[in-house]
Amino acid sequence: MRRVCYAVATSLDGYIAGPDGAFDWIVMDPEIDFGGLYARFDTVLMGRQTFEVAARGGSAAIPGMKTVVVSRTLRPEDHPGVTVVADRVEEAVARLRAEPGKDVWLFGGGSLFRTLLAARLVDAVEVTVSPVLLGGGLPLLPPPADRTKLRLVGHKVYKSGIVSLEYAVDS
Repeated sequence: MRRVCYAVATSLDGYIAGPDGAFDWIVMDPEIDFGGLYARFDTVLMGRQTFEVAARGGSAAIPGMKTVVVSRTLRPEDHPGVTVVADRVEEAVARLRAEPGKDVWLFGGGSLFRTLLAARLVDAVEVTVSPVLLGGGLPLLPPPADRTKLRLVGHKVYKSGIVSLEYAVDS
């Protein structure tokens, strides 16, 4: 069974984007193996807002990966090459997990993370903590959310002050 991994950058105070949605605080540290990160996945799963931000930046799709967007408002015919899931999200993600292939990257989208975590469809939480305090913005896990126990399975500290933490979601 494929795993769903929420791999995301966060500020030290727990935000995945600034108050205005800004992510310019995320450092593309050359010490981080982004190629290795991308190679672990063949599917990227995101919510509509994350998709629209990525599309404005010109990178809505990651080359070599199937893109799945959860949205009740996007029209599939307007986004060829993208799979749009409008309802029964939990069932769609369960089907994704059952397909053969590499892991699924849950990319951005705290609300989608909350929904899938509550449905026990997230297997790993991998946060890259940047040494910045934003003071507000989009939280890593927006309330309300249930308590979820995590188990540390890996960590790395970079010279830039970034800390990578890898957790398995305990069932």
